[in-house]
Amino acid sequence: MGTPMPGGGRHRRRIRIALPVAAAGVAAAVAGALLTTSADAATPLPQPTVKPAVSSPSLAVLEKRVAGAMAGDDVAGRTSKASLSASTGTSNIDPKIIGGNETTISTAPWMAQLHYYDDRGTSSTADDIGFFCGGTVVAPTKILTAAHCVKGYNWNANGAVVTGTSQLPSADGTDLHGGTVTGVWRQWNHPSYNANTIDNDIAVLTLPVPVKATPIRMTTSGDTTSYKAGTSAKVYGWGRTSSTNDDISETLKTATLPMQSDTTCSGTYGADFVKGHMVCAGKPATGSDTGTVSACNGDSGGPLVVNNRIVGVVSWGVTDCVQKGAYSVFSKVSTYVGAAYPRLDDTNISGDHKADLWVRNASTKTGYSKDSNGTSFAARESWGDWNGVNVVLQTDLDRDGYQDLVYRRSSDGDVFWTHYVISSGTWTTKQIADNWKTRTRIITPGDVTGDYLPDMLSVDSAGVLWIYPGKGNGTFASRVKVGSGWNQYNSVRGKGDFNGDGKTDLIARSKSGSYLYLYKGTGKAGSGAFSARVKVRTWDGYNAFDAPGDVTGDGKADFLARTPGGTLYLYAGTGKGTSEIFATRKSVGTDFKQYDIFG
Repeated sequence: MGTPMPGGGRHRRRIRIALPVAAAGVAAAVAGALLTTSADAATPLPQPTVKPAVSSPSLAVLEKRVAGAMAGDDVAGRTSKASLSASTGTSNIDPKIIGGNETTISTAPWMAQLHYYDDRGTSSTADDIGFFCGGTVVAPTKILTAAHCVKGYNWNANGAVVTGTSQLPSADGTDLHGGTVTGVWRQWNHPSYNANTIDNDIAVLTLPVPVKATPIRMTTSGDTTSYKAGTSAKVYGWGRTSSTNDDISETLKTATLPMQSDTTCSGTYGADFVKGHMVCAGKPATGSDTGTVSACNGDSGGPLVVNNRIVGVVSWGVTDCVQKGAYSVFSKVSTYVGAAYPRLDDTNISGDHKADLWVRNASTKTGYSKDSNGTSFAARESWGDWNGVNVVLQTDLDRDGYQDLVYRRSSDGDVFWTHYVISSGTWTTKQIADNWKTRTRIITPGDVTGDYLPDMLSVDSAGVLWIYPGKGNGTFASRVKVGSGWNQYNSVRGKGDFNGDGKTDLIARSKSGSYLYLYKGTGKAGSGAFSARVKVRTWDGYNAFDAPGDVTGDGKADFLARTPGGTLYLYAGTGKGTSEIFATRKSVGTDFKQYDIFG
């Protein structure tokens, strides 16, 4: 971004950082109330020992990673493309802010610094890998960034994420200027990311502990307004401030860029610009720093923001950022929100990005978890005696990345939330609803209202569907009525997004005719929470269903259905809201008749 304001005397390190080389309310008197504040459950049920994939590394280790990244001279995802355009010939380019102004973390509290340092296990520094990328906090434990910053690197072993500060750390990594540093638990990049073409350049890092930074939401799949040519967008980062040296900005900067049309972008970059997957922004570069406003090295993975929504992720651009006529190129978030959103709500028992299965044996009342292998489930693991409950649901109401359970006690219909407490390494159980004995359905599908906070739904004895908007801490705002007629269904399930638009949906099966309906989420509360239902299948021959989320790990919500004989079928989601909503079913076991509760 722009040259720093004079007079600060701020030291600026000369480092090369992180961009790949690429071409160019209703009355509350109804029986069965939701508790507005949680109360302790009388008898917590047994819980397993949680063994996180990684605990947060020590501060000393994280500081070493930060220092190594700051001193590094590597470029994340380094690759090359054949040409910038048909008229320019062969060219290496770096996806990269030139021009712009310093800003504060209070104006962009969701900004994150991604530091990567791998000493390769040798005493020599010659083979060290150190680089820096930008990122955005999109949930308490989730960082949205570029795939070229993630693919091929072990962020669990070598990464550090700094949030809550507008300043880069000191050279030795010990002074974070009021920020917080954490490790990385797990990583995901778009499965179709292409390092040669920098296509599908989007990724998500999951942190082992929530950060206090205020998240920002991704735009929706149906957003076209934000991408209209001339729309004013803001890019943020700590990247290079000049095309003539490798100095980066010690302070967070922002620049305003006008969105450009696909025609303009394709005219500049030819086949290197993939319409629908990429978007470019900015005025044509002038050929020098003067008059150019552009993203540059070090900004990679950071956000392009319109109306407080992320619409793009810094992906690539031209060498030194100012080549005449060039534009900055970003991954188009509206295209990828369907794939990225499941990673925001990908909680599972093993922490591997695949939704697992929770079941209870009808005879022994023992609860079990079965870890997903993608297309099958591993041997079951016992959760102990779960007698006395008649509903168990998998969720993550506090969005801390660790799976919770919501369950209903049979005797009085009280509903409880049991969740893992990271700081103490123990489970805690709280009552969240009172006397829900007559509720015919309870659903925990994720974020229905579009605020990135998981919600809870229920159907009362009169068939009315209610949304209880989650606050992210196991408490809820006042319930909102969706509509009536929901007792015509013998199953209402949902976990995540079935049609690929980044919004949480529901799947319902009718009692009459066994028709399967998709209710597409709109991201709104109340009567407009779901679009008109779409009949997607006729499903005879099944007597139990489950929607645990993304079982296969491909970024699409999946579904499970059991036959009376006990065969459980996996219906992998396709991301289509039509009769092709699921791929051909696949048996994942024949012994499921023994279970009476599915999570």
